[in-house]
Amino acid sequence: MPIYIPPITRRQFLRGSLAAGVSLLLPRQLWAEDKPADLNTWALLSDTHIAADRAKIAREVNLAEHFETVVREVVALPQRPGAALITGDCAFLKGERGDYAAFAGLAQPIRAAQIPLYLVPGNHDDRNHLRAAFTEAKATRRPSADRCIALVHAPLANWFLLDSLDQTNSTPGVLGETQLAWLAQTLDANADKPAIIAAHHNPDDCSRPKPSGLLDTARLLEVILPRKQVKAYVFGHTHVWKVARHDSGIYFINLPATAYVFGKGVPSGWVLATLKPDGARLQLNCIDRAHAQHGQTVELKWRAAL
Repeated sequence: MPIYIPPITRRQFLRGSLAAGVSLLLPRQLWAEDKPADLNTWALLSDTHIAADRAKIAREVNLAEHFETVVREVVALPQRPGAALITGDCAFLKGERGDYAAFAGLAQPIRAAQIPLYLVPGNHDDRNHLRAAFTEAKATRRPSADRCIALVHAPLANWFLLDSLDQTNSTPGVLGETQLAWLAQTLDANADKPAIIAAHHNPDDCSRPKPSGLLDTARLLEVILPRKQVKAYVFGHTHVWKVARHDSGIYFINLPATAYVFGKGVPSGWVLATLKPDGARLQLNCIDRAHAQHGQTVELKWRAAL
């Protein structure tokens, strides 16, 4: 499985917060006991880069504060999303145990709001440390012993969560033949709904001397392009918000970083994805509410099945 973090009760959240000295107690109206859930809406995050030190500043950004802001916004949605997904780089740099302890504490309100949380590793994560931080996830059955992958069913789509981590703190990523074979086989066995694929690394043509994205992009495309149920590939890694449509009709959705950005004027934040029978609606939520792109929506129309 990917790192699946099940919801917890409000009592568990309060007990854990007090034990950890965390001041994340949220207003009563944000708790989800009576809040309806929309299983076709997912909160999409990437690149939180949480450090063990919650006061850590990187590129003039307090990393924990950015994540706290997004967590509050997700929990405050009028309807609970069917899940929250973080596409990698949960940890600051090397996937240290302390990073995940801090991350787990900051993510607690999502769990307490009864929102399932899925994590896939990025190049700044450590698979073993990430799994060890969540004892609930260690016991789940995994299709691959060494990769965090899974199929998650939603009413209007199937989500295929992949693991592109190759080496911790090394920029490029790799899916590998075993994972790609699983993807092809599982896509074929679940062709009745649109398929959305998510991983950390961006597609890369690998023509540069030092490619920084997915090294086996060509093999991934060989798997997904002819399978018409595949409608979108969602990723992070580049810290850029962008939606592009491939000639095949597949959408490549580059999620913004929750943490910091590399370029001036690039938004940080998260995306609310609402699935429809024939497409999806993406809404960008910027950390900086005054950013020109805050609230931007993108309407996606799925390519034909045949």
